[in-house]
Amino acid sequence: MAIIKQKFDIGGMHCGACAAGIQMYLSNTDGVKNAFVDYDKKVGEFEYDDEKIKAEAIVKAVEEVGYTAKPAAN
Repeated sequence: MAIIKQKFDIGGMHCGACAAGIQMYLSNTDGVKNAFVDYDKKVGEFEYDDEKIKAEAIVKAVEEVGYTAKPAAN
């Protein structure tokens, strides 16, 4: 098991409830161990098992709930 901790730029959020919704959805996604979304910084930080889910699938999951995401340039 390879746990990856990665930040993603999140677009389309209008309020803290948007961030909470993304965070809740990703927290319940198989392979995601921890999810934190910061509305003010427009960023999400996710810890995930690289053997179960890839960064592309995290982007897709964020898009499924109506927002955009891309890996952040640390």
